[in-house]
Amino acid sequence: MKKPACSVVVPVRDGAAFLAESLPALVAALPEDAELIVCDDGSRDGSAQVAAAHGARVLPLEGTTGPAAARNRGAHAAEGAILVFLDADVRVHADTIHRLRRELDDPEVTAAFGSYDDGPPARTWPSLYKNLAHHFVHQRSRREASTFWAGCGAVKREAFIAVGGFDPVYRRPSVEDVELGYRLRAAGHRIRLVPEAQVTHLKRWSLGGWIAADLRDRAVPWARLVRAGRGLPADLNFTACDRAASALVGLALALGGASAWRAALLVPSLACLAAAVGLDRAFLAFAARRVSLAFAVAAAVMQVLHRAAGLVGFAYGYLFVDRVAESGGLGGPEGPPSLIGAPDSLRRPVRPRGLAGGRPRLEVIE
Repeated sequence: MKKPACSVVVPVRDGAAFLAESLPALVAALPEDAELIVCDDGSRDGSAQVAAAHGARVLPLEGTTGPAAARNRGAHAAEGAILVFLDADVRVHADTIHRLRRELDDPEVTAAFGSYDDGPPARTWPSLYKNLAHHFVHQRSRREASTFWAGCGAVKREAFIAVGGFDPVYRRPSVEDVELGYRLRAAGHRIRLVPEAQVTHLKRWSLGGWIAADLRDRAVPWARLVRAGRGLPADLNFTACDRAASALVGLALALGGASAWRAALLVPSLACLAAAVGLDRAFLAFAARRVSLAFAVAAAVMQVLHRAAGLVGFAYGYLFVDRVAESGGLGGPEGPPSLIGAPDSLRRPVRPRGLAGGRPRLEVIE
């Protein structure tokens, strides 16, 4: 049997309902020279059975390890020279995988990632906002990227293994893909954004769940990466305009709080909020065209909440969360983080480092 050239890896944890909707499209779009691997991260809802019914090769993991470790397990078992990572809650378009792979035909490009499309099935306003904001950012950003996205991304397996894969310290969906992108770039690899490679995001967001995820899974881990010396990229949602809008929201919060003692400060606080909303006018105009004017007004409020949550979470993560090891953070002088899930014969212990908080790692010996 001919060895596959491409391996599609899908991590899942209790996502049977998502797989039932995403796998038919994925199987239909799967190239003939590709294999499909679903890494079941301790699911209790029959996710493994759903994946197997659609012809996927299912890799069960003991317990719950998190999406980073689950992807690593799939990458280790993969036979293809190209790894395509997809989240369980995304539905590919017919040409998604082809577009990502075509980008990697360039010998100077090591990784590529795509974008959510602008037609999420969940029509609640938080769901529309989250998905359309992601789509808008990925469509406007420059193609030469400085990070990576594992929701719909491809990377050459040799480079992925060389930098150590995803850091398994991330036990929840977080910034593990961004951190991997930093290490790929630090190793001299090029990453490219392919906005035409799109997937439909099936997740339904609630307002509380979205804000909690922004705080816990995005802002705080981002702050730890920055404190480890990684810095913030100058693209995606960290452009100069975005930073200015976030600074204005922060100033508005400060002035608003101070207005409790000096009421006159409420006026400049509101002015700062208005200016921040003005900087987001391109996105809000897109939201109005795509959904409605009423939704655009709600999106303006949610954008302010998003920036406020990011600022609060970033400040907390930077100032109060335990500091990263002096080794320079993940992938520092002691080498990259490790792939886990390999047979014992391919493992050896390494010293803890980075964001692992002192926990030992295992490194794959290729």
